[in-house]
Amino acid sequence: MTSATSKQATAAKRLEGKVAFVSGGGTGIGKATAIRLAAEGATVVICGRRKGLLDEVVAQIEHAGGRAEAVQADVGDEAQYVAAIEDAAARHGRFDILVNNAMAYTWGAIDAISTEDWRANFTTSVDGTFWGTRSAIKLMKESGGSIINLSSICGTLGSPWMAGYSAAKAAVINFSRVAAVEGAPHNIRVNVIVPAVVETPGTAGMLTDEKARRNTEKLIPMGRVGQPEEVANAILFLASDESSYVTGAAIPVDGGRSAVLVTALE
Repeated sequence: MTSATSKQATAAKRLEGKVAFVSGGGTGIGKATAIRLAAEGATVVICGRRKGLLDEVVAQIEHAGGRAEAVQADVGDEAQYVAAIEDAAARHGRFDILVNNAMAYTWGAIDAISTEDWRANFTTSVDGTFWGTRSAIKLMKESGGSIINLSSICGTLGSPWMAGYSAAKAAVINFSRVAAVEGAPHNIRVNVIVPAVVETPGTAGMLTDEKARRNTEKLIPMGRVGQPEEVANAILFLASDESSYVTGAAIPVDGGRSAVLVTALE
């Protein structure tokens, strides 16, 4: 048994009895988060557009002794996403944790990107986060809860050819601050995780190129890209009662990338 497996096997069950909902739960950070929350005792509902990937994650969680279910829904479709959240709460009789992780993006120079492509960055990342947060606040008003929204270092620092995505992820941060203030009287906490480069299917194209990977790692003080499980651990902290006095925060999980002004490349 590896040390990582040992740690999961002896999980403290910090989320025992709670119901967690994770969007974009079929791959990457969403998948790692669903597995991590389930290992801590939560019943995890994962949603996304690709049912096959979701079912694989559910099977992995159940094989490890956890509880999970998959719901096919497009986070960029208000009716589908809201229904998925409300139905999950109705089935389980409670709703404790929401992780708005799903995202979509387009890229291109500002003087070349179309209005349609610009707006496409906002539907899932901003609208979906709004729809999910609004639904969760309504469901959590009686008993409290934790909402964790995923932003990106692109939402805090400028990145060429990513204007739409950067603007959307910046909006997630400030929207979450407002939601935190409004939710606080009801013991609803709203926080943001701000990853930099994480090794997921979405970054595979860049990271499989060795030169691009080395250059990326040189910009990170810790000298390596992040792993989805490392982001999931931060999400777990915000989902658990250990963060009971943390709300309105935007926490970088980036190996120190946002702390450095510049690193010279060869």
